[in-house]
Amino acid sequence: MNAKILALWPELEWIQDAELKEKTARTWDLALEKSVLTPGDLNRIPFTLLCGPNLKVTFMDHKRSVVHIAKASGEVVNGWYHGELKVNMDVLIAGAILADVGKLLEYELDKDGKAVQGKYGKYLRHPFSGVSLAEQCGVPAEVCHIIATHAGEGDMVKRSTEAYIVHHADFMTFEPFRERLMV
Repeated sequence: MNAKILALWPELEWIQDAELKEKTARTWDLALEKSVLTPGDLNRIPFTLLCGPNLKVTFMDHKRSVVHIAKASGEVVNGWYHGELKVNMDVLIAGAILADVGKLLEYELDKDGKAVQGKYGKYLRHPFSGVSLAEQCGVPAEVCHIIATHAGEGDMVKRSTEAYIVHHADFMTFEPFRERLMV
């Protein structure tokens, strides 16, 4: 596994299935190969373009917090629902790690080094490009489903339990920022 990807995503170690772990890491590696962004940029740029460049929460702050929230939620569900609502933790964690991987194709840096929506992002939102990247790396359908349905696009289809968890972990840490803009 690529050391720069493991440094970016130490949470990859939570995935028990070695093949899924490798495919998840490879998807991030491919996204970085195709992107103008570097791991350093991901630890610097704001996690959303909607709140402007002064937002202190970085892309990786948000992404990693979503993975931690999703993992904790999955553990609670598995611990309290007597197997009647079973969460596949490997699928959940891989899906949470990959949910926004497509943003690496959506974003560009302007002349001042600020993240902006690029031409690609104007035509394809990150759930679509994220699934494309993941499929190129052999990521299984149940994980691609999480990528595809984690955002608003997923409101039109039936989500898996793991997809619901990632969707809510993502939006509970995004919506309060969006609400600030409406005030």
